[in-house]
Order: sequence, then structure tokens, then C-alpha cells
Amino acid sequence: MSVLLEFAMFPTDKKDGDSASDSVSKVIKMIKDSGVSYKLTAMGTIIETETLSEALTIVDKAYKVLEPLTNRVYSTINIDIRKGKSNRIEKKIQSIESKIGEVCR
Repeated sequence: MSVLLEFAMFPTDKKDGDSASDSVSKVIKMIKDSGVSYKLTAMGTIIETETLSEALTIVDKAYKVLEPLTNRVYSTINIDIRKGKSNRIEKKIQSIESKIGEVCR
């Protein structure tokens, strides 16, 4: 099974001005250290795990990284669960890019 979970999580009462990058970088380090596959985007982060429980554990850990730094955390989450597949972070992008190439020929 493959669970793709895309989320954004950041403090709303930032002490370092408008940027949330310092706080977000701490969350990304936790994700990297966890060993799950992930892809950082400009609007959030996509992780891929084998179970929903694993994916939600990463979200919980992300909150625990931010909780001591802030009084309020904002988050959005999208989840795509598919049985019998793996490595979808890369394969989904490759599938679309191959179709774009076919259309442009």
C-alpha cells in the first residue's frame, strides 16, 4: 500500500517576521531524519509511507516540533491511499511528464 500525504504546517504567531522558513526547516529535518520518502514543494511537503498510521505519526511529530515554538499552528492535509502501489511520489510525476511529451510531439 502507498499513502501519499501532502501537508503544510507552520506557526501563525511567528516571532521572526513574515517568514516561516526557520520553523518549517525544523519540521523538514525531522521528516528527513525519519527516513520516509518526501518531497518539499513551495506550498507544502509530500510524504509517502506504507500505512496511514505512519503518515499520521509524521504529522503528529511535525506538530510536536512546532508546539514549543508557538501558541498557534495552522495545517492543511491531503491524503491519497492506494493499495498495491509504491514509489508514487516519483511515478505519478513521471506518468504526467511522459503524457506531456506525447502531447507535444
